Amino acid sequence: MTNDSQPQPLPGDDEAAPADAPAVKRSRLPDLLHAAVAAVGGVERPGQVRMAEAVADAVDHGEHLLVQAGTGTGKSLAYLVPALAHGDKVVVATATLALQRQLVERDLPRTVDALHPVLRRRPEFAMLKGRSNYLCLHRAHEGTPSEEGEGLFDPVEALGGPTGKLGRDVLRLREWADETETGDRDDLTPGVSDKAWAQLSVTSKECLGATRCAYGQECFAEKARERAKLADVVVTNHAMLAIDAIEGAPVLPEHAMLIVDEAHELVNRVTGAATAELTVGAVNRAVKRAARLANEKAVDALQAAAESYHGLMETAQPGRVEELPEYLSYAVSAIRDAARQVITSLGETRDKALTDEDAVRKQAMASADTLHETAERLLAESEYDVVWIERSDRFGPGTASLRVAPLNVAGLLRENLYKERSVVLTSATLKLGGDFNGVAGSLGLPGEGRLADVRTPQDPELEFGEDTPPYWRGIDVGSPFDYPKQGILYVAKHLPPPGREPDRPEMLAELEELIGAAGGRTLGLFSSMRAAQAAAEAMRERLDNRILLQGEDTLGELIRDFASEPAACLFGTLSLWQGVDVPGSACQLVVMDRIPFPRPDDPLMSARQKAVEEAGGNGFMAVAANHAALLMAQGAGRLVRAVDDRGVVAVLDPRLATARYGSYFRSSMPEFWYTTDRNQVRRSLAAIDASAPEPRPVAKRG
Repeated sequence: MTNDSQPQPLPGDDEAAPADAPAVKRSRLPDLLHAAVAAVGGVERPGQVRMAEAVADAVDHGEHLLVQAGTGTGKSLAYLVPALAHGDKVVVATATLALQRQLVERDLPRTVDALHPVLRRRPEFAMLKGRSNYLCLHRAHEGTPSEEGEGLFDPVEALGGPTGKLGRDVLRLREWADETETGDRDDLTPGVSDKAWAQLSVTSKECLGATRCAYGQECFAEKARERAKLADVVVTNHAMLAIDAIEGAPVLPEHAMLIVDEAHELVNRVTGAATAELTVGAVNRAVKRAARLANEKAVDALQAAAESYHGLMETAQPGRVEELPEYLSYAVSAIRDAARQVITSLGETRDKALTDEDAVRKQAMASADTLHETAERLLAESEYDVVWIERSDRFGPGTASLRVAPLNVAGLLRENLYKERSVVLTSATLKLGGDFNGVAGSLGLPGEGRLADVRTPQDPELEFGEDTPPYWRGIDVGSPFDYPKQGILYVAKHLPPPGREPDRPEMLAELEELIGAAGGRTLGLFSSMRAAQAAAEAMRERLDNRILLQGEDTLGELIRDFASEPAACLFGTLSLWQGVDVPGSACQLVVMDRIPFPRPDDPLMSARQKAVEEAGGNGFMAVAANHAALLMAQGAGRLVRAVDDRGVVAVLDPRLATARYGSYFRSSMPEFWYTTDRNQVRRSLAAIDASAPEPRPVAKRG
């Protein structure tokens, strides 16, 4: 970086920040942003500048802001620069590990270095995750609590010695414990299975506590928390943000500004964190963990409750349960009462001195406590919760479980997210149907955006924390891409509407022709795994192209193979709609098999839709259409990832062109050139294929 691009301190600046520091820094924002962009080797864009100015205004005036910033805008620097310049503590929450790593390993170090000359300070930053993401030194050195009533056992010996894969992974983790500085699972390369990691990690309920644990001073999770307390910027994930909002005890340090990147994912992540599950396996594990330390009567009661519940769940039919039947209510009550007995018994047998049994007791207590809380919630039958029976192979063949989730998280977010801080929510897809209101409402903000400059921290009538709706504004800073010239949105209007079965002969014939015209280079986004598998099987029979299918290898390997082979196609479902970043000629055709409406029998979505209708709203548009529009916008965004990308988004569902709601979906997607002419699209794909440059391989991490 040349001296010309270095931001120079204002005349008279010294180490002590002046009283009007925010205003001074705001006036220097263009220079600060320019320096940061140059430091990361990027290109400054108008949308990035506009976003940075809006974020600076939001934090200066204490307002809430929604920013739609298209792919390639450089939104990370657009929020980091004004946040660092303001000087207050900032929490940045993201949905994906990839963005967390980009922020901590690339964007923040370079931005801090670039801004240091003018800020006259070097902001500190840290990453913070949930406790189970860090290796537990107590388990690594002392062993894992046994579920067979034998206290602590050596995890390697118990898993068949170091010759089996699980035993080898646990042995490698124990060796890694002496080498790693962070204990962060994501720093372990190559990784290990969830089962192996679970042997040497603990949840917050299972943790002995830093003051009681022999390894408390060296604890990786505790060190991460201490770094976060001292840091100016804390990078975390949506799950931690959700836990912080849901639970009474805060897990994040106090902060004046919250930035939620990939904000379109927040509602799902908060819903997931607030969802509880009562499985047969969980009850059986609680019995085994309590067997040694709890009194026999309590353990026998929990065992009997587990057997009764197992019998009922074997024949239970999946679907929503609006009121627990008497027989099911009785079984859940038995689990709740027995779990309470176990908790009481474990508390009575606790010794004051720290022994090996403490780890066993903590694990048993955590299991029983979770059972008790979940059973209590199920029995409460709150009008704000949705309860359903779910059957899944995860719990063993022929076994079902009870699940409970919040009907709506908007109220939870409104009460816990926007008080005492300024919040910026950003994503490439926040506007649906042309405005922010749908997404804003789901995030706990009023349905109509209101400028926040009437609600500033200096206004004694409307201070943070008062029982008034959060004021917000939304801006769309656009994209550096010329969507009408770079992409085509093609709707196969001539196809019959899709039914419930994945076998659609006309759709498969259309898919075959499109892939042939594109020369491969196809990302297939399907509404179900069955549909993706059926399409992959059909295309493998009809085409010579290599067809990659989600689930047949790790997602990372599939994406790398897809990016390196121009004739390859990659088919899959939900994670591909949002998780693929393959710029260049390897991806020049994105196919969606149908509008991804939620399943009609989805208990949570159908309950939310019904609640909107009972309140006088349009449940289909507010829930089903919003869900599908967000996915389609994300899916269409997979096509153009760089300024020289070109291609076609093909939707093989005629309803996008013929149904009344079709325009709503199209206005939620990038502004590609729109057509229903199948011949024109085939000619365009062939021309793009003929002039395609060599693909850009995706680098393998580590």
